Amino acid sequence: MKLKVDHVTRYHYDHPVRGVVQSHRLIPSRFTGQRVQKWDVTVSGGIKGGGFRDGGGDWVQAWSVPGPVSEISVRVQGIVETKDLAGVLQRHREVIPPVAWLRPTAPTRVDAALADLGHSVSADDTLALAHALSGAVADAIAYRPGATHAHTTAAEALALGEGVCQDHAHALIACARVRDLPARYVSGYLFASEDDTPHEAAHAWAEIWVEGLGWVGFDPSNRCCPDERYIRLGAGADAREAAPIRGIARGNGLESLDVTVAVDAVQQ
Repeated sequence: MKLKVDHVTRYHYDHPVRGVVQSHRLIPSRFTGQRVQKWDVTVSGGIKGGGFRDGGGDWVQAWSVPGPVSEISVRVQGIVETKDLAGVLQRHREVIPPVAWLRPTAPTRVDAALADLGHSVSADDTLALAHALSGAVADAIAYRPGATHAHTTAAEALALGEGVCQDHAHALIACARVRDLPARYVSGYLFASEDDTPHEAAHAWAEIWVEGLGWVGFDPSNRCCPDERYIRLGAGADAREAAPIRGIARGNGLESLDVTVAVDAVQQ
């Protein structure tokens, strides 16, 4: 499948700031399941800095925008050819050992309810257990756009009983850790949901380490494993670490954000 992405993030400051520095994870991952045909990232008024491939195998690129500046646009445009690998991350080069992804973070911290949810399922093998945990999270947290915010934790979303893809991913990571399974947060894009209805194009899911198989993706929001409709950008311990764009502005201007993402299928 060929997917075309047009992703624009606009930052507006009510008072001009002296400058902005950003770190991007906006380059699609390199693995068997996807191949970039063309990809371009532009930053209005930006100066491209150094880049590196981190221990998780993701490309991190630095940008700076000298001030004074009151508005910045980051635009991503490209085409990626994808194929369905049943969620398995094949031939993705990384050097961080899986055990490193057992560390807790604030958004994925386990409370009593998450521990109970993690122990509520059983299975004969690790892969079946991972599937069962993903299903348990989907059952416990209804998908409801706007129900939570960027700083909602897995425990808070479970207590509320509803949330978005970020909450599903955080909760699944927490439940996997309860069962001593390394897990991580993945950011990317999604063409359509399981029933082919429109979905939030900027998407997130989780990957769980299955011994003998490797990293396997699970998307509780759509009750499936990532397939040819998904584009993987990068991973981290939680949403903050895996964020496509992170940055800091020098100045007292109040920042507002507007994001538009379109993912379309390209005629084969």
